[in-house]
Amino acid sequence: MSYTSALAQPHPGRPAVIAPAPASPPVLPVPSRKGRSAPIWLAGLLVVLLVALAAYLLTFLGAAASIIGMVLALVPLTGVLLAVRIADRWEPEPRSLVILAVAWGAVAAVVIALAVDFGITLVIGADGSVARDVFSSVVQAPIVEEAAKGLGVFLIFARARRAFDGPVDGIVYGALVGAGFAFTENILYFASSLLEGGVAETTMTFFVRGILSPFAHVMFTAITGYALGRAARRGSSAAAAMPTWLAGMAGAALLHAVWNGSAVFADFFALYVTLQVPLFVLFIIGVVLLRREEARLTRTRLGEYAAAGWFSAGDVDMLATPAGRRRALAWARTLPGDRVATMKAFIMDATALAAARERALSGRDPHASEDERVFLTRAVAARAALFGR
Repeated sequence: MSYTSALAQPHPGRPAVIAPAPASPPVLPVPSRKGRSAPIWLAGLLVVLLVALAAYLLTFLGAAASIIGMVLALVPLTGVLLAVRIADRWEPEPRSLVILAVAWGAVAAVVIALAVDFGITLVIGADGSVARDVFSSVVQAPIVEEAAKGLGVFLIFARARRAFDGPVDGIVYGALVGAGFAFTENILYFASSLLEGGVAETTMTFFVRGILSPFAHVMFTAITGYALGRAARRGSSAAAAMPTWLAGMAGAALLHAVWNGSAVFADFFALYVTLQVPLFVLFIIGVVLLRREEARLTRTRLGEYAAAGWFSAGDVDMLATPAGRRRALAWARTLPGDRVATMKAFIMDATALAAARERALSGRDPHASEDERVFLTRAVAARAALFGR
């Protein structure tokens, strides 16, 4: 027998059969969309209401003023959506529900508020008196508008419970509904100012509504969302959560009334500095504290998987802390092929795994155990792709 080189050695044993490489990576399980997506019928309803609202704007404001008002209203809306995205970055909500929340506020809540206001005007009239204006601004508007917006948050709570895990989710959905409502309301105000007072009045209106108070409606409806988020964390059903929901809307309406009242009964700018700004600061602090609680909960639940051997303690530190996530993403950029997308998938699937386990422990979601299995499989696969094991 001859060998190819002086160093070659014979192989008398039987080697293991080398299996062919797979043509494509293994297919990962996909979490069910049931309970975490927007209902089709609700999307259809919003389309119908959008047509009616567009007809209303074009009829009473005209095309030119409506378009200019919309362009101006996009400025504060963009800022608000960016801020909400930062608050929602820990465990992002499904895109379809984000769109639904904004659309409900921008379309359905506005149509409901306009219809109710029209009905009230037919019943009690509008004589232009000071008393009627005060009632409309301080009593009627806060109650009607917060009820219309709060209904949207409740529908998301009732129809998408698997994507409504706690207070942070509630605040996000409430803020998105409020942002949508403020967008359409701003179109109405900006267009009306342009028609009645020209550029000067429009500039002043934009300064007050678009610069000084873009987060007003966001804060109001976030209170309703927070209340429903507490109900979700307790595992309450839609029926059991109704008293909490009503209490949340009452709080939102009260804050709304105080805001409107500051323009009616006092110096708006003085109260803006002494009352509204501190309230906004407290709102931000509250969101930060709730985000920290979400991170603590994620750490606790993933720690249970680490104790069972699925992850290491270092993995948990990386996945469940903001600093750990930043370091992980920076490290992923240094890997061959830039594996940032894989690292992001690992972080998101692990966070969803922790949320699913919390739902399973609370007993509020009968499908949570299946979600656990799906997200654990996905997280382990992403970890193997990153670390090679």
